[in-house]
Amino acid sequence: MRVTELTAFLVPLPLKREIKHASFTRTESINLLIRCQLSNGTIGWGEGLPRPYVTGETPEGCLQQLSRSNLHPALMQSASNWPEVIAICDALQFNNESDDPRGCGSNSLRCAVELSLLDAFGRHFGEPVSAVVPHVAEAAEIHVRQPRVRYSTTITSSGAKSERISALKMRAYGFAQCKIKVGVNGQDDPSRVARIRRWIGGGVDLRLDANEAWRPEEVIEKMRPLREFGVTCIEQPVAHDEVDALASLRESIGVPIMLDESLTSRMDAKRAIERGTCDLFNLRLSKCGGFLSCLRLAAFARASGLGYQLGCHPGESGVLSAAGRHWASSVGDIRYLEGSYDRHLLTTLPTQEDITLRYGGWAPALDSPGLGVTIREDWLQQNAKTERTFVVDAQ
Repeated sequence: MRVTELTAFLVPLPLKREIKHASFTRTESINLLIRCQLSNGTIGWGEGLPRPYVTGETPEGCLQQLSRSNLHPALMQSASNWPEVIAICDALQFNNESDDPRGCGSNSLRCAVELSLLDAFGRHFGEPVSAVVPHVAEAAEIHVRQPRVRYSTTITSSGAKSERISALKMRAYGFAQCKIKVGVNGQDDPSRVARIRRWIGGGVDLRLDANEAWRPEEVIEKMRPLREFGVTCIEQPVAHDEVDALASLRESIGVPIMLDESLTSRMDAKRAIERGTCDLFNLRLSKCGGFLSCLRLAAFARASGLGYQLGCHPGESGVLSAAGRHWASSVGDIRYLEGSYDRHLLTTLPTQEDITLRYGGWAPALDSPGLGVTIREDWLQQNAKTERTFVVDAQ
């Protein structure tokens, strides 16, 4: 069985509320959806969220890359089992003409194409995408099977009234972990975190995300009053260009450091480990190049004595939510888990299935073939602003 056709769609997904942090403010997400068709007509779906301020990709740029990349040598390979599917995914070569010293300039595109292949072949095999994990050699030490997973929640910088409502709702909903966005100009973070801690309760694990907002020389002072509220992690406190400074600041900061914008690829991971700049990796499927890449990065972190979380981008549809669920239910020791916010964040669900997280952040593992979700074709035709088909020539 082999791939005969890929079709790419760019689709705007309006959000129910404004998502604001130190790097960006967003009211909608422009998502890249890939439909993969196999030679027997089986369809699979993949998704990527190009973020120019993270990997340098744009939605239109992903289409241009796809059109000029010679994927035929990889896609013309036939696959009858998961190792052969992995080999196809690993052989994908994307032609990124822009400067890409960190090796991340095709990550969202790769994620979307790879997921479409895993979904299509999983459906063909009659197995869930999570079944691929035992066949990834590097993932042997982190592979587990879990019947359910538990997601955390996030409070963005949206004003005291909105934050109070959000915190009280999250407390009532039973979340065990919450991330607070900090570092936005004009916000008094110690007062905000104090209020949120009071509203959300003392038993909730709070962590912070600065989205590159601070200079290295001010991180220790910024964190000193925030540590009083029992925060367990600070994510990306400084800009990527200054990330090496964290090596000398780690002990004085007083809480574990997680890299996000500075952790997009194997190159970034090796640099972080060699220079000692963090304690945890924030892995996102779209940001880090897909399902298989994130497995390998998590295993690399584990072997190097670091932790990891599986994060998400605001605006992910059920395709990436399902992929994250398969990943999380197959990997052990995930420190924090984000995603499956579908119904709580999107104005419309693009998938026929609703896999939004449940009370307490809990959600069951998915066991249907492939990803277990299907894009609503009627919705896609009405909302896609760009559609482009790429035929894989058998000759």
